[in-house]
Amino acid sequence: MRKFVFIGAGSLDFTRDLVRDLMTFPAFDECEIALVDIDPKRLSYAKQGAEKIIAAGGHHALVTATTDRREALPGADGVLITVLQGGVDVWRYDVEIPKKYGVDICVGDTRGPSGIFRFLRTAPVLLAIIRDIEELCPNAVILNYTNPMAMLVSYLQTQTALKVTGLCHSVQGTAAMLAGWLGLKKEELDYTCVGINHQAFYLELKHDGQDMYPALREAVKRPEVANEEPVRIEMFKYLKYFPTESSGHNSEYNPWFRKRPDLIEKYCTHGTGWNPGEYAYILKEYMDREDTWEKEYSDWLGSDDIDLERGEEYASNIFNAIYGDHEPYPFNANLRNQGYVTNIDEGACVEVPVISDQDGIHVLGQWTLPAHLDALVLHSAKLEEMAVQAAINGDPELVFQAVLQDPLTASVCSMEEIHDMVQEMLLQNKDYLGYFKTLTI
Repeated sequence: MRKFVFIGAGSLDFTRDLVRDLMTFPAFDECEIALVDIDPKRLSYAKQGAEKIIAAGGHHALVTATTDRREALPGADGVLITVLQGGVDVWRYDVEIPKKYGVDICVGDTRGPSGIFRFLRTAPVLLAIIRDIEELCPNAVILNYTNPMAMLVSYLQTQTALKVTGLCHSVQGTAAMLAGWLGLKKEELDYTCVGINHQAFYLELKHDGQDMYPALREAVKRPEVANEEPVRIEMFKYLKYFPTESSGHNSEYNPWFRKRPDLIEKYCTHGTGWNPGEYAYILKEYMDREDTWEKEYSDWLGSDDIDLERGEEYASNIFNAIYGDHEPYPFNANLRNQGYVTNIDEGACVEVPVISDQDGIHVLGQWTLPAHLDALVLHSAKLEEMAVQAAINGDPELVFQAVLQDPLTASVCSMEEIHDMVQEMLLQNKDYLGYFKTLTI
């Protein structure tokens, strides 16, 4: 009987979807699903949700729940990590303090000042989880969904020899969107996507061997398409390759879209479906959900509404390839670079095509980014690695240097302002940075 441990099972929608996905594979009909969360209330809801899915599908999986991960980990074949260190009341300062200095952040979970401080809070928590896995289930396949993905995966892979892989849904999600724009089914679009997390590009986009980029250049001229992803379409227009991740995210990773109110109004406010022009959109969304999640989930538990069809996340397919029927499964993974991308630094976390099978996860080749894409991506990768080294060495100076070179921050702040901003953020996060040598820069 296979055993899968969900650490951070209080991420209720995600846990519900991943349990559903696992149950679509016959090999896991009688598996054990061990749910772990530090919030007993959310953990109880997660257990009820998993049991509802299992019962509706007529499956025989066992669901356990505990607030003690060491109780859940022994014997685990797979571990999924989806945690948030500090709630919204902590995270809010990641966007509110930069805003005070003129840095207008939309999501703030990947890089830049917000992503870096989220990483610095989360790194010791994930390392503690890894140390428990090393002791209690060292052969487990570890799939991390926690953001900021690249920094956390790079950090963990410097600290352990365990099989840690980072997963994100932006590659397959964007590919499905592009297929729709091109009038294709998502499985009809073949692609090669390479870069770093949230900043990868489709180097090839084909259907039946035919290059689909000319057709895509025509498709994005249609008003209903152009209005859907204004930032990404503008990047595609001038960079010639389409990027992963949404317009809201992408607007933060470069100096072109969020440095002036008129640019935010032009590119980031209208027609995207989730209004990335609104300052700290995701913060507002999360704060609103603090008041609504319990009722929404309770209503779902009490309803007949249940979807048993497999979703688009990679995790269940990976586990099936390794532990189930061994059907090889290709996907994009986040791993430290070992020559996979020739013009990205060795050791930096890259997002590249891989395949999973009964022998594990294997990178599918070697790629070189076009020079102009490399200039953009390599800069971000270097900043992320500075932040990783800051965490390893407990060095606030490296935190400052990483934020100092962030494209959006540098486009609106002086060096002195960035220094003061980082100092304020270090002190705001002092309760989570006890592993730093000092918090003064």
